Amino acid sequence: MEIYENERVDDLQLKGLKIIQNTEGFCFGIDAVLLANFSTFKPNSTCVDLGTGTGIIPLILWGKKKPKKIYAVEIQKNIAEMAHRTMRMNNLTNDIEIINTDLKQANKALETHKFDVVTSNPPYMPVGRGIINPNESKCISRHEVSCSLEDVIKSANDLLKNGGSFFMVHRPHRLTDIMYLLRQYRLEPKIIRFVHPKINKKPNLLLIKCIKGARPELKFLEPLYVYNEDDTYTDEIKSIYSSES
Repeated sequence: MEIYENERVDDLQLKGLKIIQNTEGFCFGIDAVLLANFSTFKPNSTCVDLGTGTGIIPLILWGKKKPKKIYAVEIQKNIAEMAHRTMRMNNLTNDIEIINTDLKQANKALETHKFDVVTSNPPYMPVGRGIINPNESKCISRHEVSCSLEDVIKSANDLLKNGGSFFMVHRPHRLTDIMYLLRQYRLEPKIIRFVHPKINKKPNLLLIKCIKGARPELKFLEPLYVYNEDDTYTDEIKSIYSSES
């Protein structure tokens, strides 16, 4: 397997899985790991990951939850090619298919209203908010320059069957926008969990599960705390990172 300049191979400590990452591009963070762990579904489910980047979410889903098939959509050609090499390295090209297309066109590349699960760790910042990173890959990953929050939610609705599940990680300050758009596209919010850096710190991430076409009833899970006061990981975070959890 060819590894290019500025790339490295990381061991995920999960069923022998490895991932290629570009040290000068956008590498996956804890938000992707938390989203993959938060996502729940039956083992024979078919899934789509929107804006897959390096392919970290599909890899964890396959390693821990054994879906029937995952389609991973990524707009950036070089990133999609790198993710495809990762799947070849892990002998998973039949299980995880990388699709190099704009997620706004995913309903043309994939069947509509057919999938059990859609996941997404989308860009958090709308254009005009925050500092735009001069690195194109990091910019696309962090800011809504290639897709908006509405684009992600609309695409999830297009792909999901009625009763299918949508899982997303995002920032709490976008909660009003998220709820408005989810209802607009018939993705009923069912479970929310806020993620806090530490106890007594405000949340900086939220995890949300929605069901397409479901009746209204929203449940809040207990907060998830990432660090103890001594800056070590909490027991729950250690469990999430465990290969067998």
